[in-house]
Amino acid sequence: MKILLVGAGGVGNSLAKLLATRNFYDEVVVADYDTARAQSVVDWIGEHFPANHARFRAEHIDASQALTVTEVAQKHGSTMVMNAVEPSFVESILDGALAAGADYMDMAMSLSKPHPSDPYSKTGIMLGDYQFEKAAEWEKAGRLALVGMGVEPGISDVFARYASDHLFSEIDEIGVRDGANLVVTDAEGNEIFAPSFSIWTTIEECLNPPLIFEKERGWFTTEAFSEPEVFTFPAGIGPVECVNVEHEEVALVPRYIDAKRVTFKYGLGEEFIGVLKTLNLLGLDSTQAVQVRTAPNAEGKRTSASVSPRDLVAAVLPDPATLGDRMSGTTCAGTWVTGKGTDGAPREVYLYHAIDNAWTMEHFEAQCVVWQTALAPALALELLATGVWSGSGVHGPEGFDAVPFLELMAKPEAEGGYGQEWGLEER
Repeated sequence: MKILLVGAGGVGNSLAKLLATRNFYDEVVVADYDTARAQSVVDWIGEHFPANHARFRAEHIDASQALTVTEVAQKHGSTMVMNAVEPSFVESILDGALAAGADYMDMAMSLSKPHPSDPYSKTGIMLGDYQFEKAAEWEKAGRLALVGMGVEPGISDVFARYASDHLFSEIDEIGVRDGANLVVTDAEGNEIFAPSFSIWTTIEECLNPPLIFEKERGWFTTEAFSEPEVFTFPAGIGPVECVNVEHEEVALVPRYIDAKRVTFKYGLGEEFIGVLKTLNLLGLDSTQAVQVRTAPNAEGKRTSASVSPRDLVAAVLPDPATLGDRMSGTTCAGTWVTGKGTDGAPREVYLYHAIDNAWTMEHFEAQCVVWQTALAPALALELLATGVWSGSGVHGPEGFDAVPFLELMAKPEAEGGYGQEWGLEER
């Protein structure tokens, strides 16, 4: 397997570092619009994992252009295009990979568009619609597009498949629940507002109408931040208020698993919700460019530039990839499932993976949220490279056997695994 890794930001950086600990691939091309950022990842690998350094190289790429993605993939003979950038680039990278004759994987799917007249009840274009519309093309080409293979979606979907196959005879609800007790501080130790993941993506998924699935009704939407509930998370996190958020699992799980209801709820916190509402109120969540004045030049003159308000918000907030040394706490991603167990009796479980920021910083110099997101694609790439998983067309994680994934994930590193235990709580 020759991997073209598109994006050297927080998640791409972590994924490259994880891959540097494995040996199932021939080459990893770390490609970014900022070539220096890509090179810094390669240099870090050379310093910390010198035995695999020769397998990594940096490259420039413009992910907004499908033709460019194709050209870079063909230049390096890449057999897998791994998308590690914002979901606004999904369409161009997906199409570029297919044209190059490569397989494809991402961690966030093609963007949705709300219903034009009834956005808080009816679906418009759903997450991933663009990709699944291309399924026949990928099937005909004999290539695989594995979509939504991050942590959420990704590990959460693997948990759903495992629960369906091994824990339940009938499922009432599959509810992905994400919570954390992470704190970010400034140089003086004061807690500050600093999102632990891409603010661009966070705005997209949190302010869009949340997606819900019910077997009798199909997919529908609701108001942002609706149906608050207090969910108790393991790993010392405790109770966190969670609200409905638009997320890929709700679009993916019902395609493969028989469940009466599918939801996604995120523990955002009162402050974060307040910030998001304010951004929306001021129009700062918009991706439509506006004209702004530039800073004065050497002669003191100002010109104008076309800027997306959301890109501006992202620019003024700290880069999530740089927060690790100022962050403390644990993040938890998991899947809550209710229904009837294999014995026909009522059952309720929470399958989860939790990771502490101190551990990821010690071992990978990466903050825990982006590192956890990178874990699943590393596992999936290895399962595909070794032939344990295989297929063609467009599929979510639910389309593959969960057991090999979870076994490789939990197996100790000394025995060839990733050493990441996952939990199962009876509730």
